[in-house]
Amino acid sequence: MSVPATLADSRTMLRRNLQHAVRYPSLTLIVAAVPIVFLLLFVYVLGGTLGAGLGGPGGGRTEYVTYVVPGVLLLAVAGAPQGTAIAVAMDMTEGIISRFRTMSIARASVLTGHVVGSVVQTLVGLAVVLAVALLVGFRPDAGPVEWLAATGLLALASFALAWPAVAMGLASPTVEAASNLPMPLSLLPFLGSGFVPVDSMPAGLRWFAEYQPFTPMIETLRGLLTGTAIGSSAWVAGAWCAGIALVGYLWARRGYERRPAR
Repeated sequence: MSVPATLADSRTMLRRNLQHAVRYPSLTLIVAAVPIVFLLLFVYVLGGTLGAGLGGPGGGRTEYVTYVVPGVLLLAVAGAPQGTAIAVAMDMTEGIISRFRTMSIARASVLTGHVVGSVVQTLVGLAVVLAVALLVGFRPDAGPVEWLAATGLLALASFALAWPAVAMGLASPTVEAASNLPMPLSLLPFLGSGFVPVDSMPAGLRWFAEYQPFTPMIETLRGLLTGTAIGSSAWVAGAWCAGIALVGYLWARRGYERRPAR
């Protein structure tokens, strides 16, 4: 099938997934709701103590809001794969995938529609989280270029995580199983530099935090939004995103081609 036809089919699948998201907005709301709860919890319950430990002229809660928001934004990104996996598993169990396989459409378009739809849903949820962060005192000093780069990083991370989420949905025997498989991803921002500095962690946990994928993403986003040093975090984050996307794509494509719809 030609590239223009594949793109046209992908747009059709994307439109289908976005219409489904509009009819059933609960998955999009979950992307925003859980990070907002943690934002309010960490800022208003723990922010005074944790912020005082960060030092700086502001100290306390004000200092901690600036530190924690990038981690909360990546927490929202990490939570989005659950909804994507559920949506794919529902298509499998309801027989929609079987119907698509009998139609003259590009096979890649079905997967691409889910992935791009997931990225759009995630960005909408991130906008809500950012709005709440601004209300609780987050004051970034990023310029237009930094905001554009930060948005690109969040979109890239969402795109990368959407591919393994699609693969998990294809591999899950039930919708319930699909909702559980991506859950370990949502824990990784807590085990990185999102909520406390890596230097404050015990040795073993510190090693894991330094070398897991979300820490360079968080540090890059924090540098773009608040002006802290980024160093090598940007290219490490990009490499992680590229690697996760590639592995997830190959896994999803193999699952789509080999596993029959249920």
